[in-house]
Amino acid sequence: MWREHSRELKLADTVVAGATADVRTAAQRPNPDLSINALSISPQSGYGSGPLKDKKMDTQFRLDQLIERGGKRDLRVKGAEARVDAAKFERDDTARQQLGDLRQAYYNLRLAQEKLSLARESAALYEKSTQAGRLRQKAGDLAPVDVSRLQIDQARAEADARQAQADVATAQQALAYLIGRDAEADQLIASDGWPQLEAIALNAHPLDQRPDLAAAQKRMAAAEADRDLARAKRSRDVTVGVQYERNLQNAPTNSYGFGVSLPLFIWHEYEGEIGRAEADYNAARLQYDQQQAVAIGQVAQARNALLASRDRMQRLEGGLLADAERVAKAAELAYSKGAMGLMDLLDARRTLRQIQIEAASARADYAKALSDWQVQAEFRKAP
Repeated sequence: MWREHSRELKLADTVVAGATADVRTAAQRPNPDLSINALSISPQSGYGSGPLKDKKMDTQFRLDQLIERGGKRDLRVKGAEARVDAAKFERDDTARQQLGDLRQAYYNLRLAQEKLSLARESAALYEKSTQAGRLRQKAGDLAPVDVSRLQIDQARAEADARQAQADVATAQQALAYLIGRDAEADQLIASDGWPQLEAIALNAHPLDQRPDLAAAQKRMAAAEADRDLARAKRSRDVTVGVQYERNLQNAPTNSYGFGVSLPLFIWHEYEGEIGRAEADYNAARLQYDQQQAVAIGQVAQARNALLASRDRMQRLEGGLLADAERVAKAAELAYSKGAMGLMDLLDARRTLRQIQIEAASARADYAKALSDWQVQAEFRKAP
């Protein structure tokens, strides 16, 4: 659904289509110019009567063709083709980043659903405890202040559940945008489980295979072709013309002619254009170096985040969550037997809920870190 409806991918496809059209434009030769002139019209006698072909005036037909020199057309094509490749790589990089955003949005929805489930369970537990507390208060077994504490915690739990519901709606909308289901956002449910802990190869592919770096290389190649094209302007283009002239004003006769014209480099030799092209090429080269440094940092950050999230998840799944659940069950039992005070029970419940939320967040962080590492480490080139 994402590949079919992604707006960003569709925009990237239009950029590729436009760049492809530029290649065709770059390969075209200059069109010839056709000019028709009426000459030698006398202001005294005019051009006479009769049909147009008998008018007393000279008619000139001229055809001019510009001939480019210095390999300008080949350089234009070379630059345009490099920009097409760059656009394709940028489309691949857009897909790479958007796929990462899709996974992040999915896991955000999964986490929001889990937090909502925990919040509802907590609110239901406090509601049940408050009802039982009121009965015990009537029986004289529980102080009114303890009932008030239960009611306060119930109100907090209900508020948390409402906020969790709002977080789910926000996550649904974010995911719905990416898959083109904005009108059906409230129907989206993340049903897949969390990724399991597994041994992961943390060796990334060479960075030159990353689409964004490959695109930067192609942009640099296009800038180099543009620089050479600017230098090629110093090679004078030649305009060749042929003409046919039909004379009726003086001695009726027909004549032919031809001509050649070329520019004179008197005031400039395109120094400004060449300087601009040199600066653009240097900027493209520096941007490639900058993107390469950023990519190295991104891969290192993704690797460190994955290792940290995996360690945190192992710690929680390895016993901390089970210990918190066991303590909470013991506290509930002790409170029901009168062996534990209300404050200790509430503390045990809060601790369990915090650990449960932390465990859910740890699973989400690991899933996001794993996705980010895959996005950073798995590359593909444009066809």
